[in-house]
Amino acid sequence: QVHLVESGGGSVQAGGSLRLSCAASGYPYSNGCWGWFRRAPGTEREGVAAIERNGITNYVDSVKGRFTISQDGAKNTLYLQMNNLKAEDSATYYCATRPAPCVRPLDSNAYYYWGQGTQVTVSS
Repeated sequence: QVHLVESGGGSVQAGGSLRLSCAASGYPYSNGCWGWFRRAPGTEREGVAAIERNGITNYVDSVKGRFTISQDGAKNTLYLQMNNLKAEDSATYYCATRPAPCVRPLDSNAYYYWGQGTQVTVSS
């Protein structure tokens, strides 16, 4: 059974940084697509970043130049480095994966497995 666990969330001031991690277990797929999504209260879930096993990445425009998605295949862990955080980045962040190459990488409907989320709060 695939199990994803996020960590690294917290409260920071605007301009600060956080690094989110997503540890995967029970995941036998070597060519999966991985993504980070977020949902703020009263809004729909938004695709933030995605990465394929070959390293190709996609970002939503609002985080380009500030966020970096990466993965450590040996550790089966996904990361999201978030720099220059803004108040509008406050949300619950989720990692997700699909056991196939990325298709519509920032569309949550394209993903099969999800973590429980980690809260990020940015104060201005």
